[in-house]
Amino acid sequence: MTAESEARTRITVDVVRELLSDPKIFAALPDAMDDDADLALDSLGLVWFLHQLELRYGVEIEPAEAFLAEFTSVRRITDYLNDHHLADRP
Repeated sequence: MTAESEARTRITVDVVRELLSDPKIFAALPDAMDDDADLALDSLGLVWFLHQLELRYGVEIEPAEAFLAEFTSVRRITDYLNDHHLADRP
């Protein structure tokens, strides 16, 4: 794997914050919010987040996946994406 492909496929907390900062998800996600702070995505926000994730990074996740209920912080979302959806990508 090249450094470019690693950078392209790795999702960081900054990427997750950027996606969550979309006004259709969280109109005012605080910059100073800790990566482990609790957050709650409503169903429409979750679907929009997953749509943007697929458009920008090619990561497809079905909204029905059981673990999505665990999307309770920026860090947990980031860890899930990297551990379960990006680990096997070229």
